[in-house]
Amino acid sequence: MRETLLIFHFIGLVMGLGTSFGFMFLGMAAAKLPEEERPKFMVNALGLSRMGHIGLTLLVISGLFLMDGRWGMLPGNTLLLTKLILVVVLGALIGIMTSAGKKAQQGDFSQLQKIGKLGRIALPVGLAILILAVLVFK
Repeated sequence: MRETLLIFHFIGLVMGLGTSFGFMFLGMAAAKLPEEERPKFMVNALGLSRMGHIGLTLLVISGLFLMDGRWGMLPGNTLLLTKLILVVVLGALIGIMTSAGKKAQQGDFSQLQKIGKLGRIALPVGLAILILAVLVFK
């Protein structure tokens, strides 16, 4: 059962971090477009965020099951505690970006700048979570 949960956890990881990297490269591609085409391109690219939401959901659900029997180690393990706090921070960032994305899809293209700034925070947070997970569960 643990192996199955790990498989789902890693699939969620690939989907979540893959979305962040995908948006990073889409942003670089958009920067090469004429200014008037950029907002429409990025709004159309927001569909990719669905993959990130599914990945994060898989990560959280499988992570909760993987922590079964390990919650007792939480108070004495600062790396694990930091990792879990960063997961909450990442969830909040994604929630804010999702809300901004909905506004951008309704025509408020100024929200795309907000998404970009938050994305530049979310990617390193996601990477930090990955690094901490490796260090905690090596």
